Amino acid sequence: ILGESGTGKEVAAMLIHKLSARSQRNFLKVNCAAMPADLLESELFGYEQGAFTGAVKSKPGKFEICDKGTILLDEIGEMPPVLQAKLLQVLQDGSFSRLGSRTTVKVDVRVIAATNIDIKAAIAQKTFREDLYYRLNGFTLRMPPLRERTEEIPILAKHFMRKIATKYECEPLAISPALMQNLTAYSWPGNLRELENTIKRYL
Repeated sequence: ILGESGTGKEVAAMLIHKLSARSQRNFLKVNCAAMPADLLESELFGYEQGAFTGAVKSKPGKFEICDKGTILLDEIGEMPPVLQAKLLQVLQDGSFSRLGSRTTVKVDVRVIAATNIDIKAAIAQKTFREDLYYRLNGFTLRMPPLRERTEEIPILAKHFMRKIATKYECEPLAISPALMQNLTAYSWPGNLRELENTIKRYL
């Protein structure tokens, strides 16, 4: 799933999971840009007791927990190159080893990857493996920025108003035609996230 930050890539991934035969199984998100390579590896693939300092007991990784379910690898373009090779193996044969383990684990996980970077440019710069891109790229969904789908702004603004009013236990405010016109005319560099926060401040 490709798109700028805040365009709703995670929402699209959750919807894919919810409408699929895997909907009764786990859906987990891992942000590949939020942690260093060694921590990300243990988060994804788990570890055995004593695998490193502080590993006092074995822990399954997200891939094991998501067996028969869906895992969203958010900001996949930021995944360290050393982990890209291990991910490629999992995608090819569904097997991997926990950190510190000599045995392999077999899983059946649907992988959804999302990024806001130019993945073709990352391949050209050798920061993202080309073979991993082709393995991941079964289907591509592009989430357009809000400025390219302004006809959705009235619907989204009213949705966010209802959602936030419910959260804060207050009555929703009416959005005047003049305000709606301004909302529709604005370019929304922060996309849906910025629109939601604008409605929150208004309320």
